[in-house]
Amino acid sequence: MLRGCFSGIHSLGNKKNVVSTILVGNAFVWYYAVLNALTSITPSIPLWVWFLHFSGLIVSAFVGASFGRRFDRSKFLIVWLIMGIVSSATFSALDGTSLVMVGLVSLFLGLTLGFGMPACMSYFSDSVTIESRGRVSGITMLGSGIGIAVFGSLLGTDPFLIGMILAVWRLIGLSVFLWAKDYRRIERQEVEPSYKQIFRQQHFALYFVPWLMFSLVNYFAVPMMPDGTLQIVQTAFMGASAVLGGIFVDSLGRKRIAIAGFAMLGLGSAVLGFSGNPVPYVIRCFNAVIDGVAWGFLLVLFILTLWGDLSHFRSSDKYYALGVMPFFASKLLELSVGDLAVRIMSSSALFSFTAFFLFLAVLPLVYAPETLPEKVMKKRELTLYVAKAQEIAEKYY
Repeated sequence: MLRGCFSGIHSLGNKKNVVSTILVGNAFVWYYAVLNALTSITPSIPLWVWFLHFSGLIVSAFVGASFGRRFDRSKFLIVWLIMGIVSSATFSALDGTSLVMVGLVSLFLGLTLGFGMPACMSYFSDSVTIESRGRVSGITMLGSGIGIAVFGSLLGTDPFLIGMILAVWRLIGLSVFLWAKDYRRIERQEVEPSYKQIFRQQHFALYFVPWLMFSLVNYFAVPMMPDGTLQIVQTAFMGASAVLGGIFVDSLGRKRIAIAGFAMLGLGSAVLGFSGNPVPYVIRCFNAVIDGVAWGFLLVLFILTLWGDLSHFRSSDKYYALGVMPFFASKLLELSVGDLAVRIMSSSALFSFTAFFLFLAVLPLVYAPETLPEKVMKKRELTLYVAKAQEIAEKYY
């Protein structure tokens, strides 16, 4: 029966999908390497620096999504990639002592990523067909996770070396895009929706509200997440489930996987909340596994897949700018008030609080429409039925 879910994987390695994966993965790895580099060069970064960084990122994402479609898409992305190369070189100006310089560099890095990221993700959405978007997204997230882990162990603390490595990394992304841009160019004639029109779309709100609730609440518990061996276990399951989640969202539908992901996270938090203090090791292992699987599912769905679906083949720049904004806002909360929440609330109360809001976030999803086209769902169901029939025939005949 699983054969039907995995059907079509051989067709994912075409040129469009490979270039899309490299371009988005290059941006993801670069950004997480930037965050790790900032904290390694200046361990005690004040709140105002992170506020500058994430505010610049979010605002520039909205600006880039609004104006990016007015220019040639290829040229816009080329300029964005060049900005990434230049901003990477600014690490050489950091010595870890001047907080003003750290603030300016972090602001520039945030502006650099945010300005072109919606266009990059929209480029991904335009290039990958909707029936294989989940699977390509899963492969992209897995590759990005591996790249983030490698960069985290290689960058070190030398500002000049960090800047050069990150500049070369962005140059690789630019080279791949220059090689394939004419082949990948897509032009559209539809009128671009405004942010107000997007927010007024019920199907967008029914997915956005749960994602916003999850992002803002979950990161309060990040400082209490597993470390050491359990963190490695959780990360491994996250990477594997990203690929499986991509397959499932293309075969079972986006809505089912969204509900399953939120439910698993709520279950994991509830188990921790009722386990007392200290939490038994076996419960911590269970939570690491179930959280890793849920995170893999949700990141594939809410970072790369869903917002392109909801745009209904129109320009998806603004959909991605809005859809990814809660992720970065919650990252700011993690770096600013996450430790404070741990000090104010006990571990059991914090996990119970998180579990309650995660289960609450599932309610709007019950009324959300399925974004995978019905004809694709019917085709997948037929494939599963045929595969099941073949298994039965082979068993008895």
